[in-house]
Amino acid sequence: MKSNGYIENSIDQIGRKTISIFTYTMELFFLFYLSFRSAIFHQAQGLRTVFSVISAQIYFTGWQALPLITVLSVASGSIVIMQSSMQLSLLGGTDMIGNLMVAIIVREVAPLLTALIVIARSGTAVASELGTLKVNREIEAFEVMGINPLSYIVFPRLVGGVISVICLSFYFIIIALLGGFLLTKAMNDLSLSFYFTSLSRAFESSDVLLFLLKNTFSGFIIFLVCSYQGLSVKRSPNEVPQVTTKAVVNSIIYVISFNMLTTLLFYLSKLMEIGVI
Repeated sequence: MKSNGYIENSIDQIGRKTISIFTYTMELFFLFYLSFRSAIFHQAQGLRTVFSVISAQIYFTGWQALPLITVLSVASGSIVIMQSSMQLSLLGGTDMIGNLMVAIIVREVAPLLTALIVIARSGTAVASELGTLKVNREIEAFEVMGINPLSYIVFPRLVGGVISVICLSFYFIIIALLGGFLLTKAMNDLSLSFYFTSLSRAFESSDVLLFLLKNTFSGFIIFLVCSYQGLSVKRSPNEVPQVTTKAVVNSIIYVISFNMLTTLLFYLSKLMEIGVI
């Protein structure tokens, strides 16, 4: 009897958690729909004002993150090149270095690390900023002035965030592939022409689609979650750090889950193409 009760409680908890995750996800996409709808039909603040907020978001999220992205990309590229070239040279498969760089840097490391950096820098800032606006009743002040907060606050951050994540990830890839090679050139006898030839052979058209899919989703979900959590603050300033922490945790969960699922489907399709499945 006790075991049956434990199983029922476990199933009940799993069901409640699943419903809670589904409801939360639907609320995020509803916020996404409302923000774009309000940006199209409620333009009381003017397009110039919206573009100025988008530009400020790109500057903070994209431009100011370049030094950190540069350091991490060079370090990641150098480590992958050194490890792969050393191991492949022992096995006589140096031609595969381009495949490894594309599989590791382009498909996995660049989108994931870029998203984590954006979450740590801009995600926390957006959640705390919107939470503070809500506590100080500035959101209500916008509504009194006839300005839709979703079109003025949420929409520009979504657009600026997506553009920034895509550009940062592309920059990460370029610096990792070039900077990593230059940094390891002195320690590895690897020809530049051979390196680029190997990379060009490894790149596929599907890599572009995978790159855009991962980074576009990361940009949207990071700023959707952080905006949603910031706007969920009620009246107490003590809620701001709590919703900021929740925004970071939820963003990381969504980004990692989506990246894992996308990678799994990508390689399953590859196995189907070669007839393994």
